[in-house]
Amino acid sequence: MAGSKRNRRRTGREARIAAAEAARRKAARRRLIMIVGAAAVVVAAVVVIVLVTRDGSKRTKVSTSTSTTTTSPGPTTSAAPAAGSAAGKPCVAMSDPAPSGAPTVPVKEGPPPAELVKEDLKVGDGAAVAKNATVTVNYIGVSCSTGKVFDSSYKTNKPVTFPLAQVIPGWQNGIPDMKVGGQRLLGIPAAQAYGAQGHPPTIAPDETLWFVVEVLDTKPA
Repeated sequence: MAGSKRNRRRTGREARIAAAEAARRKAARRRLIMIVGAAAVVVAAVVVIVLVTRDGSKRTKVSTSTSTTTTSPGPTTSAAPAAGSAAGKPCVAMSDPAPSGAPTVPVKEGPPPAELVKEDLKVGDGAAVAKNATVTVNYIGVSCSTGKVFDSSYKTNKPVTFPLAQVIPGWQNGIPDMKVGGQRLLGIPAAQAYGAQGHPPTIAPDETLWFVVEVLDTKPA
């Protein structure tokens, strides 16, 4: 009987020890799982932060590049005159000899006109030129800042025919109401001529132009 009790007690202790060991191992496994899970969360968070930071850096670079492109230097209404510009230069007298048969252009010397100048040198007695009409004319043109003749139909002795709608605004606004046979002096600011781009190589940027135009014929638009 005594031996049997000892065996039972020994068996009970072994069972308790085994149960405690199993519980310890189970707790250790839970801790390991929790540690691994926490580590995975940390790694995922680090990966997300790296990706977000990298994407933000790319967006910043793209934005900077776009800003540089859209704000790159270029001509504006407040920019200084382009190289070779005639802006602000006074008008000087005609310095070239007039072609054969052409009138002298009586340039008004001094500051270039801010508005279109129209002055009849000879009033015609034929039909009046209507707005947007087609006209046949002889002309001679002089640059304000140099006095040089830049173009003239008299050089070839061939009058030109064109619709007013297809020429510079200074002619569109300056020729209507002339009469056939008349001659008119036109002083045309750059804004109604070739503007800031000019007409290389004969007309500088921002150049005011002086013309004498003689109307030989006119037809309705």
